[in-house]
Amino acid sequence: MNLNLSGKTALVGGSTQGIGLASAKELASMGASVVLLARNEEKLKKAISELSVSGDQSHSYLVADYSKTDEVKRVVNDWISAGNTAHILVNNTGGPPAGPVHQASIEEFMNAFNAHLVNNHNLAQAVIPGMKEAGFGRIINIISTSVKIPLKGLGVSNTIRGAVANWSKTLSNEVGAFNITVNNVLPGATETERLTGIIENKASKGNVEKSDVAAKMTAEIPMGRFAQPEEVANAVAFLASPAASYINGINVPVDGGRTGSL
Repeated sequence: MNLNLSGKTALVGGSTQGIGLASAKELASMGASVVLLARNEEKLKKAISELSVSGDQSHSYLVADYSKTDEVKRVVNDWISAGNTAHILVNNTGGPPAGPVHQASIEEFMNAFNAHLVNNHNLAQAVIPGMKEAGFGRIINIISTSVKIPLKGLGVSNTIRGAVANWSKTLSNEVGAFNITVNNVLPGATETERLTGIIENKASKGNVEKSDVAAKMTAEIPMGRFAQPEEVANAVAFLASPAASYINGINVPVDGGRTGSL
C-alpha cells in the first residue's frame, strides 16, 4: 500500500491543536511538507517544532483568523501567488457554539457559514488550479457525524455541517476527472478542547457533574470511550495518500460506531 507523501505539500487548517495538529503530524510523518494555517503565531511556531522532518521536507505556517474570511483568502492566495502548490488541503476549524436551533440568531448562522463553508470554498478555489497542474489533489473536510444524524443541542452546527457536506459532494463530482478527490472525515466525540466545552456546557445547563455527562456520552459509544485526535488523523492521512486514489465523494465516520446509520 502506497502511503508515501514525499514531494507533496499539505495545507492544514486549524492545525495548532486537536485534530488539525494531529493530522499535520501524521501527514508530516508520511513525508509531506506541511503548511499550518491558524490565527495564533506563537502556537503555530510551537506546532511546527513538533512535526517530523526527513529528506527534503520543509514545514511552514500561515497566520490567518478563520473568523475573517477575507483575511484567510488573502493570506492563502498570496502564498499561492508566490509560486507554491498545495497537493493536499485539510479543511478544519473549530465548531459553532452549542445550543438549540430555535434559539439561534441569524448572526450565529452567518458566523458559522463563513467560518466553515465560505473559508472551505475560498481555500479550495485557491489550491485547485495547482492540483490540476500537478495531476494530484486531495481535499479533506473535517466535519462531524451530524452530517448523518443531527446531534442534540448543536443546532447551528448540524445545519452548517450539512451544507458543507453537500458542497463537498458537489465539488467531488466536478474535480474528480483531474485526479482530485474530495472526501469528508466525520469525527465523533474526540478528546479535544471542543469536546471539553460541550461537556462543560451540558453540565452547566443540566446542573450535573461533568463526569456524569462524560459517562453518559461514552455509554452511547459501542467502543465505550472517546476518540483520540490521532485516531481521526489516521483517517485523514489515509484519504490524503496515493492509496486512496479511487475514493471520492464519501463521508467517513470515525466515531467508535456511535452513529446509528450506515
